[in-house]
Amino acid sequence: MGEHLMTNLITAILEGDCAESVSQAKSLLGGGVSPEQVVTDGIEAAMSRLDAKCTLEQFNLLEIMLAGRAVMEIMKLLYPSGIAMAASKGTVVIATLEGDIHDLGKNILKTVLIGKGYRVVDCGKDCPLQKLIDIVEKERPLAVAISGLITPIIPLVRQVKDMLLLRRLDCVKVIAGGAALKQSSASRLNVDFLAESAFDVLPYLDEFTGGRK
Repeated sequence: MGEHLMTNLITAILEGDCAESVSQAKSLLGGGVSPEQVVTDGIEAAMSRLDAKCTLEQFNLLEIMLAGRAVMEIMKLLYPSGIAMAASKGTVVIATLEGDIHDLGKNILKTVLIGKGYRVVDCGKDCPLQKLIDIVEKERPLAVAISGLITPIIPLVRQVKDMLLLRRLDCVKVIAGGAALKQSSASRLNVDFLAESAFDVLPYLDEFTGGRK
């Protein structure tokens, strides 16, 4: 039954049906499925299918926008802002770099981090590299997390750590994730950690916060 509902959730997201997406998510939660599993097995599975269609021939901005709206409605259900923990664990700066206008993955990570007690500074999508570094210098976060759906931003990702070093900010950890980036490796991207999913980021950050609540 749970597998059937998860399949229905993925279909609803891909169709951009907000009401049906939320309904299926509620059914999964009512059946004992955890919010984390809804994200990893439902939302991220749907995103992977959407990512595969993001070629020049199949790219459909409206389809992505509608799916994105459905995803964010589900995230509101899973992580209501009213029950978010106080931002006591530290600050994380997040961004989708210049040239990439997709922010579904970034927004999911933002919601998960806030729900787990982190303060998040969101630089938005299509963010110039210089702007990102300036914000990191101002905020002095624990980490900067970069989400990427398209491969052309990889050269920009590779520059982040070196630019931080020039600003004497090499203590800031660089995290990467997203469809295009997770096909590579941390060493090739010149980052400290490459996440398979938004939830992978949490234990990595906990290494530096001591897992404090």
